[in-house]
Amino acid sequence: MDVGGQCRVMPTHAATRLHRIDPACNMARYYSLSTTPSLFGDICVVREWGRIGRPGRIRIDLYQEAEEAHAARLVIEHAKRRRGYRDVSGNG
Repeated sequence: MDVGGQCRVMPTHAATRLHRIDPACNMARYYSLSTTPSLFGDICVVREWGRIGRPGRIRIDLYQEAEEAHAARLVIEHAKRRRGYRDVSGNG
């Protein structure tokens, strides 16, 4: 992004991967969140969710400011953790 003659690049944040597994209910779900800049200068919060081992759904929300996107991502993460999702150990 060019701001006042200076090139400013927003880093892509590593994805947060969450799993919710309950064999008694035949439940094996994942939820992934990442933040990245768009081509038009907005900030994207990218969500992907579904059953582990299957293609999932994707939703992209656009925000004007990085702070807004970060706050929205934290709210989503908190809500998912309240529902029983846990961090994936080992990034895999």
